[in-house]
Amino acid sequence: MVDAATDLLLRSAARVSDQQAREPSLLTGWSRGHLLTHVARNADSLRNLLVWARTGVETPQYSRPGERAEGITAGAGRSSAELLDDLETSAAALDAEAARLSDTAWAAQVGGAPGSTHPAWYTLWRRLTEVEFHHVDLGVRYTAADWPEQFTTYCLTRVAADFTGPDSPAVLLRSPDAPVVAQIGPAGEQPAHTVTGPVRALLAWLAGRSSGDGLTIEPPGPLPALPAWR
Repeated sequence: MVDAATDLLLRSAARVSDQQAREPSLLTGWSRGHLLTHVARNADSLRNLLVWARTGVETPQYSRPGERAEGITAGAGRSSAELLDDLETSAAALDAEAARLSDTAWAAQVGGAPGSTHPAWYTLWRRLTEVEFHHVDLGVRYTAADWPEQFTTYCLTRVAADFTGPDSPAVLLRSPDAPVVAQIGPAGEQPAHTVTGPVRALLAWLAGRSSGDGLTIEPPGPLPALPAWR
């Protein structure tokens, strides 16, 4: 799935002109150049984790605080051709490193967010979400409606699990694609509303990629406000 998603992103990036690269993406404060640079640097950083898994030598995603933001800023103003080449090269390097891992290495624990770890195989899921979400954020015809069904169904449960804080509304999520999809809100709190709609529309709403188009709510009223995801 990662390879297919990356190929589609590369096709979209190849249609971005120099002028479009400097125009705003759908992410506030980021141009398309910022966004494409971020996806490229994300590939580099995740490759570090796969090197860690393969060699056993601790290789964090970023060597120091600020490296991520600095890399994005430094590369954002490049030409569309340079952005595309960087995106292709970094993705190919990540793919090549993945091909070197043994079954044992894929099970190795590597560093995730500060203070947390995850198995190396989860790195591929992290990469898939980056590519799929930011492809939508690029704002070049690819939308949430284009997300693969398998990705969307699994991702919805993962994203919903992030909405358990006290600022998250208690909501039951339903879809014609499944009897009960997920529930968000503080643990133990009974849902005050049921939001229903296609799985892609539910995921786009939770992930901040939609204001809730295609969703209905019971009891009737406006959709509850959600805290920012990530």
